[in-house]
Amino acid sequence: MQRSTIIVAGGSGKRLGGPVPKQFQTVKGRPLLMWTIEAFHRFDPEMALIVVLPQEHFDIWKALCMGHRFFIEHQVVAGGEQRWHSVKEGLAKVEGDGLVAVHDGVRPLVSAELIARCFDAADKQAAAIPVVPVVPSIRETTADGSRALDRSKLLAVQTPQCFHADLLRKAFGQPYDLTFTDEATLVERLGVKVALVEGEENNIKVTNAMDLLVLEKLLQ
Repeated sequence: MQRSTIIVAGGSGKRLGGPVPKQFQTVKGRPLLMWTIEAFHRFDPEMALIVVLPQEHFDIWKALCMGHRFFIEHQVVAGGEQRWHSVKEGLAKVEGDGLVAVHDGVRPLVSAELIARCFDAADKQAAAIPVVPVVPSIRETTADGSRALDRSKLLAVQTPQCFHADLLRKAFGQPYDLTFTDEATLVERLGVKVALVEGEENNIKVTNAMDLLVLEKLLQ
């Protein structure tokens, strides 16, 4: 079945800091986003890759690709105000009714095995997401203060989130909702059950300076 991946890289990187957005920050000589694109290209060199960036970052990305001689084929699409809008813009460029993955541009350590598990599960069950157990103790705030939650029943969601393309298009046909958190939540509103796939601890999302240090160690 035809496969496509939408790589969402629209963050400003305010929490990470630095002179450039976090997806462009350099790790072991290359921007984060290049590591991420390469991971999906390595999994399937024929797969269509759609990278969603803010319009104002197009020239920066083009210059980085030229400077690093990064020639993996991918289509760059202008994102929107929120992730929902950005994914929808990327989805508009997906051709056919095969499978489509949505992945965070700053999760560069995603393995080929994890990508395969997510696509395979989505092929069989229409929608699949990778999850990992929640390790820290979790508390929920209440009107009276807070209460502890049973973390054995909680899972942290990662990407890539994979779907039948026609299903994801139908999901994004729903009105925009401020409570939108991820693509799986949107699909569930159609009454579709989302399959859970075993994620990976190393599949971290870089959001702060400590994450960047961890990533550098893991890449070694």
